[in-house]
Amino acid sequence: MNPAPGVDAAPPDDRFGIEVRGVSHNYGAVKALRDVSLSIRRGTIFGLLGPNGSGKSTLIRVLCGLLRPTSGHAYVDGIDVTRDADAVRTRIGYVPQRFSLYEDLTVLENLNFFARVYGLSGTRLTERREWVIGLTGIEPYRNRLAGQLSGGWKQRLSLGAALMHEPRIVFLDEPTAGIDPVARRELWNLLFDLSAGGVTLLVSTHYMDEAERCSRVGYLYLSRLLVEGEPEDLVRMPEITPPGTRRVEAAIDGNPAPVMRRARSLGYVQEVTIFGNSLHLLVPESVDERTIESDLAQAEAGSVSIRPITPSLEDVFVRLTALQDEDAAEKQGTP
Repeated sequence: MNPAPGVDAAPPDDRFGIEVRGVSHNYGAVKALRDVSLSIRRGTIFGLLGPNGSGKSTLIRVLCGLLRPTSGHAYVDGIDVTRDADAVRTRIGYVPQRFSLYEDLTVLENLNFFARVYGLSGTRLTERREWVIGLTGIEPYRNRLAGQLSGGWKQRLSLGAALMHEPRIVFLDEPTAGIDPVARRELWNLLFDLSAGGVTLLVSTHYMDEAERCSRVGYLYLSRLLVEGEPEDLVRMPEITPPGTRRVEAAIDGNPAPVMRRARSLGYVQEVTIFGNSLHLLVPESVDERTIESDLAQAEAGSVSIRPITPSLEDVFVRLTALQDEDAAEKQGTP
């Protein structure tokens, strides 16, 4: 985990749709963001992960020009969010977690309203509205009240409204929370289409399968950006599987809960995470599969089989969180 690069006075780099340089934001005495730095290339999908309260929404609000950073600089589409927040807002789209359009207006009326908010009229408004309707597939519901749409269609409508003015950058704050798996997949297909068209997307999410679809991901924890990079690079970080250790999966034909308790009682198991009916374990290389199987079988919760695995993104974030908590505990214990 390398420290964030220092803040400099260099102009924004046009290769990046979003640049964050040493940004901090405080709510009074509460430090919501601490020295966050990242760069997101144009036309890519960046996944922002972290538990509730980690600073994800605060970072998005800073980048949308809704909050002024306490320190540091942020650029969106080459514009300083502190110096010209109004210009930033004309170039971005924002899709909130909770549906925020007008439920007593139809789909068509909502799209027309937001088009006019962005200054569209006449032929241009009609062209953009019909393009959005075609992109999102919401044509069958164009005359339905927004409040009568399902969760997945509401999110499509929210995305469509955010795209009416052709933004180059789109922020989505947990857009798939509370919608079904099919709707999630279809929404992500729309995001891939936008990315292919050159739109830069920053998506906050709690879902690891969504994070693995992103070009790059970042993990915020306790207001700090712990790590940022391509998913395939993050799983190979040396601190995720330290030298002398390896990761294995324990597939359980039965209830995994007693086996998890048993795994936590074993002195050589350094980390255990449950994945459905399986466990992911971090163990020393010197401990073989038969020993682990034998030890876990004592839980008497069904048969257990062990196989080597590479770490997943969830393993990465679980490990980084644990290391951060250990560092914080050590600092608190220091006289």
